[in-house]
Amino acid sequence: MSGDLSLWMFAPLFLLLVLGVPVAFALMAVALVFGLWRFGDAAVWVYGAKVQDLTASHILAAAPLFVFMGAMLQRSGIAERLFEAIAMWTRPLPGGLAVGSILMCVVFAASCGVVGATETVVGMLAIPVMMRYRYDPALISGTICAGGALGSMIPPSVLIIILALIAEVGIGELFAGMMLPGLALAGCYILWIMGRCLLDPSAAPKLDDEGPAVSLTERMVFTVRALMPPLLLITAVLGSILFGVAVATEAAAAGTIGSVLLAAMYKRLDWRVLRESIIETISITSMILTIVLGGLMFSGVFVGLGGIDALAGVIKSSGLGPWGTLFIALGVTFIAGFVIDVISIILIVIPVTLPLMVNFGFDPIWFCILLIVVMQTSLLTPPMAGTIFYLRAVAPPEITLGHMYRGVVPFIGLHFVVLAGIMQFPGFALWLPEVLIGFE
Repeated sequence: MSGDLSLWMFAPLFLLLVLGVPVAFALMAVALVFGLWRFGDAAVWVYGAKVQDLTASHILAAAPLFVFMGAMLQRSGIAERLFEAIAMWTRPLPGGLAVGSILMCVVFAASCGVVGATETVVGMLAIPVMMRYRYDPALISGTICAGGALGSMIPPSVLIIILALIAEVGIGELFAGMMLPGLALAGCYILWIMGRCLLDPSAAPKLDDEGPAVSLTERMVFTVRALMPPLLLITAVLGSILFGVAVATEAAAAGTIGSVLLAAMYKRLDWRVLRESIIETISITSMILTIVLGGLMFSGVFVGLGGIDALAGVIKSSGLGPWGTLFIALGVTFIAGFVIDVISIILIVIPVTLPLMVNFGFDPIWFCILLIVVMQTSLLTPPMAGTIFYLRAVAPPEITLGHMYRGVVPFIGLHFVVLAGIMQFPGFALWLPEVLIGFE
C-alpha cells in the first residue's frame, strides 16, 4: 500500500511545477503532505534530520567556495585578460574567435562550475567581438550556448558536487570520470566550428583590421602573464582532488584564497570586487541549498514509503530489461530538463533510478556521467533551452531567437555522439578514475 502511495507523489509535484511554484517549495510541499499523512508527527523529526545532514555535509561545503573562486575571477577582470590571451592565438584559425570562446568556456568552467556564470561571462566578452567581425549570428549563438553548457560538465562543477552527494559516490571519482567526456565534447565543438568555417568562410569572415602587428615575444609575454597564473591555480585545485592530495573542500578553500591572491597580483582587488563576489556567492549558494533540501525531503519520504521497491516491481513486470530501463531513465531525464532545473532533476531521478541501475549491474559512476551529459543536452534543446535564456540576457537585438534555435542544433547532435561513445565504450568514462584513484 505504501509503495503505491509513493508513486502518487509525482502527480502533485508536476502539477505544482506546471502552475509555476518554485521547484524547491514544490518538493517541500509534496514531501510535507505525504510525510504527515503516512508518518504523522514523526515526519517533522525526519525533516529536521535532513536539515542537519545538509548543513553537516563536507562535500556540499565545497560548492560555495568554488562559486566564490569563479566570481572573483570574473569580477576582478581576470576573465577578460584570459579571453584576450586565448583569442590572440586562435584568431588565425577558421572561426578563430568562436574556437577561442570554447576554450575560454573550458577554462572558466574549470574555475567556476556554474552554467549561467560561464555563459554570461564568456558571452559578454566574446559576442561583441564576433559581431564586429560579422560572424554568423547562429554560429555565435550555438558557440556561446554550447560553451556555457560545459560549466556543469568540466570539474569542479557544482552540479557534479551535488550529484556525488545524492548518489553517495566519491567526488574525486566523479570529477575524474567527467574529465575526458567533457574535454571530448569541447574538442568536438572546436572541430565542428573549424569544419563549418572552412566549408562556409562567410560564417566567420576574416577582416583586415587586425590592429597593430604583435610579435611572437609579445604574445608569449602576455599569455604567460594573463593565462598561466589562473591555469596553474585551476590545475592545482583539480589536481589535488584527482590525485588524493586534498578533499574537495580543502582544495576549494585553497582555490578561494588563490583567486583572491590573483586579483591582488593583477591589482584588481578592492572592496567593490570583494563585496560583489560575496553577494553573488551567497545568492547562488542559497538557491542551491534550498533546492537540495527540498529534494532530500522528497526523496526521504519517497524511499520511506517504499517507492524504490514499488518502482522496481513496475519495471520488472514491464519486461524492459537493463538497457530498456536505462534508456527510459535517460529519456525521462532529457524531457524533464525542458522544464526543471538540473539540480532538481538530480534530486528526483537519482534516488529513484540509481538503485535500479546498480541492481542491473551498471557502474554508478558511469550512469551518473550519462545523466550529466543528457541533462546538459536538454539545456541546449529548444524550445525550453535554459542556455538560450542566459544568452538572451547578454545578446544584442541583432541576434534573434531564431538564430539561437538554429545555432544550437549541430551542438545537440555532438552531445548525442559523445553520449553514444560513453555508452558503447564505458572505459572512456571509467579509465581515468581507475588510473588516478584506483576504485573498483
